[in-house]
Amino acid sequence: MHRSHRLRKNEHFQAVFQRGTSAANKQFVLYSARQEGQAAFRAGISVSKKIGNAVIRNRVKRLIREAVARLEDAIPKGVDLVIIARPGVESMSLETIEQSLLHVMKRAKVIKQGPIHNGKRG
Repeated sequence: MHRSHRLRKNEHFQAVFQRGTSAANKQFVLYSARQEGQAAFRAGISVSKKIGNAVIRNRVKRLIREAVARLEDAIPKGVDLVIIARPGVESMSLETIEQSLLHVMKRAKVIKQGPIHNGKRG
């Protein structure tokens, strides 16, 4: 996931929380909000201290960023996403995280296409 595709500022997170819609599964909560005129999607990741210590939280964030990068082609432009990890995600592999994110994005109606395998639509 490229740096320009990241939400960093608290006001951007708050805007997504206030204007956006949410969807959840067992591993993630996803907030999404449309941003008209935006050239790409942006994603912010939140991993609380309930997940583990700093080393574990940073590992989880890296895995989520990589999973989002793999799904990049399927995520439409002009949308802001906030991904909140739930406890239990720290023991998941990259592939499992990717499938779980794909599932919650479909529930949130962010992604409408068929299944994606290794960055390719199937």
